[in-house]
Amino acid sequence: MGRVSGRSCIVTGAAQGIGRAIGEALLDEGADVCFADIDRAKVAEVARSAADRAARGGGRVTHAAVDVTDRARVRAMIAHTVETFGKLDVKFNNAGVNKPMNFMDVTEDNWRFIMEVNGLGCLIGMQEAAAQMIAQGGGGKIVNTASIASRQGFDNVAPYCASKWAVVSLTQSGARDLAKHGITVTGFAPGVVATEMWEQVDRDLMEIGAAERPGQAMEEFSADILKGRVATPEDVTGTTTFLASRDSDYMTGQVVMIDGGMVLV
Repeated sequence: MGRVSGRSCIVTGAAQGIGRAIGEALLDEGADVCFADIDRAKVAEVARSAADRAARGGGRVTHAAVDVTDRARVRAMIAHTVETFGKLDVKFNNAGVNKPMNFMDVTEDNWRFIMEVNGLGCLIGMQEAAAQMIAQGGGGKIVNTASIASRQGFDNVAPYCASKWAVVSLTQSGARDLAKHGITVTGFAPGVVATEMWEQVDRDLMEIGAAERPGQAMEEFSADILKGRVATPEDVTGTTTFLASRDSDYMTGQVVMIDGGMVLV
């Protein structure tokens, strides 16, 4: 315990799945954590559970409802975190969406929905976090959630792949621009992770005829994983806590693959 003690962190998309696991792992290592999500009721419940967890020896907890594509609400989330914890040290831009469509059926609405949340939401989150860190005197860490889909395209989720390529590019661009302020920008790229989001993707792929039975999509996507199994959110948090800690201070502009050996780059 203690790798991120005293650090004030925000995790978006924290009402479930990877985001919730990231926040809980940071909390267990002594960080103060704002769990943020567009689902106000769900993130409030997660925060209540996290507060009980923190009472057993972790950091402090707060929560915020946020639409990551709305700059004013992102600013309000950061202001709330700073008011509660006194500063902002680490910002995880983790909120993301997916809505599979066969390549030839992708619509402008589908493209805009995914790119706005995953791409624009990441940009706004980076900019507003950096502005706060610079106002504090510089220094801090921004961590973005990419994906194996940022390394190669898949036919049924083309906008999602494009959006996660955008996350990698934003990570590199932000690292170059913010280095002068002592702010590092890194990312991580999960593979197939057993979360609520994957369950929804599985249902969506069946609806568009890309899978015939429940679980088929995950089985096919994970068939080539060298570790021989899909990931759990907890498989990701060792790396995410490292990226939030002082151990990664000399690292910036990099995206770490956490996919069990699915995509080798």
